[in-house]
Amino acid sequence: MSNRPPHHRHAWRRLRTALTGATAGALLVGLAALPARADDGADEPLGTVARSAGHAHYAPGPCPRTADPTPALETARCGTLTVPENRSRPGAKRITLAVAIVPATHRRAPDPIVWLAGGPGDDANSEIGMALNGGLNRDRDVIFMSQRGTYSADPALTCPNIDRFNADSLDLVYGAPSTGRLHVGATRACRERLVGLGAELGTYNSTESADDYADLRRALGLRQWNVFGISYGTDLALVYMRRHPEGLRSVGIDGILPPSLASGAVTWKAAREGFDGIFEACAEQPACNSRYPGLKATFERLVSEVEARPVTTTVTVPGQPAPVEVVLDGGVLVSWLTFASHLAAGVPRSIDELAHGNPQRIAAQWAGGKLSPAAMGRVSHGLSYGVFCSEWTPFESEEDVIRAGRRLFPSFPRSVLANAPALPFFHDDCRAWNVPPAAPSIREVTRSDIPTLVMSGGFDSQTAPSNGAYAARTLSRSTAVTVPYVAHVVFADSACAQTITVSFFDTPSAPRTGCLAGLRPPEFEIGA
Repeated sequence: MSNRPPHHRHAWRRLRTALTGATAGALLVGLAALPARADDGADEPLGTVARSAGHAHYAPGPCPRTADPTPALETARCGTLTVPENRSRPGAKRITLAVAIVPATHRRAPDPIVWLAGGPGDDANSEIGMALNGGLNRDRDVIFMSQRGTYSADPALTCPNIDRFNADSLDLVYGAPSTGRLHVGATRACRERLVGLGAELGTYNSTESADDYADLRRALGLRQWNVFGISYGTDLALVYMRRHPEGLRSVGIDGILPPSLASGAVTWKAAREGFDGIFEACAEQPACNSRYPGLKATFERLVSEVEARPVTTTVTVPGQPAPVEVVLDGGVLVSWLTFASHLAAGVPRSIDELAHGNPQRIAAQWAGGKLSPAAMGRVSHGLSYGVFCSEWTPFESEEDVIRAGRRLFPSFPRSVLANAPALPFFHDDCRAWNVPPAAPSIREVTRSDIPTLVMSGGFDSQTAPSNGAYAARTLSRSTAVTVPYVAHVVFADSACAQTITVSFFDTPSAPRTGCLAGLRPPEFEIGA
């Protein structure tokens, strides 16, 4: 799976590295009078007691492996949750999900927070640093569990061959049919390897993952907890709210992708809104507007030009023994800006340099993301495709993707519009993956009166800022905020978003949002 935008946090880290229901309310009323821990072992620290809950079993044990050093695991309480791979099949094989519980640093409220990672395919235990850097564990223990198939789970459905293809294809034309055939070949090889390992690929999806978390809450002996999901984790959180409202005190979602919207087509809306946020901020800043007038028109003209005549250049990438050849076409430019929104201050300069014949900045950023060690062997393509190919592509056509793109970017050629931002050959890949479609209910709107914090970023080019308002419409006790001038997953980059989030879990009915008034746009780089 090439440049998948739902691997939001991994893709952003790679780029930055390169640049140095209604019943829920009644349940909550009843739960409010109960302690968060009420089962056997309630006097023991959370996560230190083995316990079964139906077909699931939690056992304390060693802390999980992580792709990067994670100092917080030295003081965490860890274990594993074992669940059936296929809950609908009696006697199904069992899979193991790694659990880490990071203790609160100050007072300890009785209801912990469980973190739902992005992707789909990212590993929650590899996002511990992000959560703690934002102070999420100030007053509550935070629980991290690998979603099924991810890096610290067993089995881990990673496919390094796909990651290597992404790196090796930098010198190919991104949207060319010949590239597509190779792309799908890598996907098919991944599938064959995972099936050969005995994985039942059709069970790696949002429904099963939501049920895994419901099992975890019961197996830990918790009457209630809070949920915080980022990126794809917002999709999973909304599914979880529908299937398992019991035990939910509150929910926070950041970088919203509602399951009722999730598709290749909707990524064009995200690109339009996020790109325009950057272009408008530049236009409103006198120095930026003077140096880079008409930035939006320049970018859209460049997409068409390099799609017609791709630009080939070589760049030096840290850690690579030799210069790297990179081909830039229209699809690359769109996908590059989708992720470069995390580094918005340099975007106008990069676009301007390309317009004046210098593709180096864009090419170096694009290549650095693909070649970073952080891009290799970490994403669970098994879970990614399990979600995409059962929950997304069965509910849209390839023409739907093109129509959505043409409506928002009418000047783009069809060859660019055919591949939604950072989702090249998406439908072809899913035909190769060949898993059954999810039940249509997966696309239902989530309706709930569970207190919910809905956060979006004004520069988010991966999940549209307007998705937040869309989701909040049917969440009757929600607080929706857009953090301006911040890209995808505002909790990772914005101290204001972190303050809002922590205050929400303290007082779900009244999060502190005053910091929004003081936010200012970035000071855009002005080239010579």
